[in-house]
Amino acid sequence: MTHAPNAAKPGEPVPTLKAAMREARIEAAERTGVIVDLHDAQLARLEILKEALDPLFAEIPDEVDMFDRGITPGDPPRLWIDMLAHVVMAHDRRVYRFLLDTRYGRKVLAESPQVEPIVRAITQYVARRLVERERALASDALTQPAEGAAPAKPRRRRARLWRGAALFVLGMLAGAALLFAAAWFSGQPM
Repeated sequence: MTHAPNAAKPGEPVPTLKAAMREARIEAAERTGVIVDLHDAQLARLEILKEALDPLFAEIPDEVDMFDRGITPGDPPRLWIDMLAHVVMAHDRRVYRFLLDTRYGRKVLAESPQVEPIVRAITQYVARRLVERERALASDALTQPAEGAAPAKPRRRRARLWRGAALFVLGMLAGAALLFAAAWFSGQPM
């Protein structure tokens, strides 16, 4: 027969409910203290990583607002790089895990107990995102008319507008004619 760790031994008085609740509260407070300490340790490790990323984010041009680095102190705490990528501490609380949210789920981009490999992976990620941005801006420049280029011919627009108005009026006249013909053939006076 197994006993609970704080079970009364034979011959000892049975504790009152009030005393048992007091003991349970003390145990819960100790567990909560440990959890709070673990949470604070995770936040501290993420702060260390954030400071190690300062030189990288100092190099990003000011007009680029794709990256919004910051720590959210939730459970688990996260160091956000942008809206899709963030760093969390792994289950053992000593390993950094760099994650990317995709439409197919989360993808682990890097995992290490040291800061340097994570900084390297984040640097590569930021570089890829900046290249994607440059390509998108370049393709936009190719599809948009150049400054000073003549706008689309207004004559075509005007002709299309008149054609549409003429079709509308023609449709109204055809409807009125059909209505008149139906009234004529039904033999009832209008």
